[in-house]
Amino acid sequence: MQSRPKLLGHPIHPMLIVFPLGLLATSVAFDVLDLVQGDPNWYRISFGMIAAGIIGGLCAAVFGLIDANSIGLLHGGLNVVVVLLFIASWWMRKANGELPTSGALAPSFIAVLLALVGGWLGGELVDRLGVGVDDGAELNAPSSLSRHTAPGSDKRLLHRAS
Repeated sequence: MQSRPKLLGHPIHPMLIVFPLGLLATSVAFDVLDLVQGDPNWYRISFGMIAAGIIGGLCAAVFGLIDANSIGLLHGGLNVVVVLLFIASWWMRKANGELPTSGALAPSFIAVLLALVGGWLGGELVDRLGVGVDDGAELNAPSSLSRHTAPGSDKRLLHRAS
C-alpha cells in the first residue's frame, strides 16, 4: 500500500511525525531536568514545547488518517491518546502559571511510554508491512524526483516525458 498524500514523491505523514515526537519527548526530559535541578525555567521551556508538539501531532494525524488501515488505526488511536495526555498536562500547567504539579507531570510521562508503543507500531507499518513504500523500491531505484519509476512500480510518472 502506498501513501496517498505526498510531497516531492515522499509520504507526508512520516515527515511530520518527527517534530511532535521530538518536542513532546524533549519536554519530558526538561521536566526531569527541573526535578533534578529545581530550576523552573526548564518547566517553562517544556510548556512551550508541549504546545508546539500538540499542534504538530494534530497535523501529522491528519495525514496518518488518510493512510489508515487495521494496524494503522491502532497506531493512530494510540498516538491520539498521547496527544490528549499532553494536552491534559499542558492545560494543568497553564492553570498553575506554566509550573507543573506532580499531577501535571504524570500524563506527559505516561504519554512518552505510550508514544514508544505507537512508534513501534508505526515501524511495523513501514518496515514489516511496507505501508507507504513504493512498489519496486530498492537501493538502485531512481530518486522520487526523477522522471523514471522504480522497476516493478505501477506508479504513474509524475513528470511528462521530454
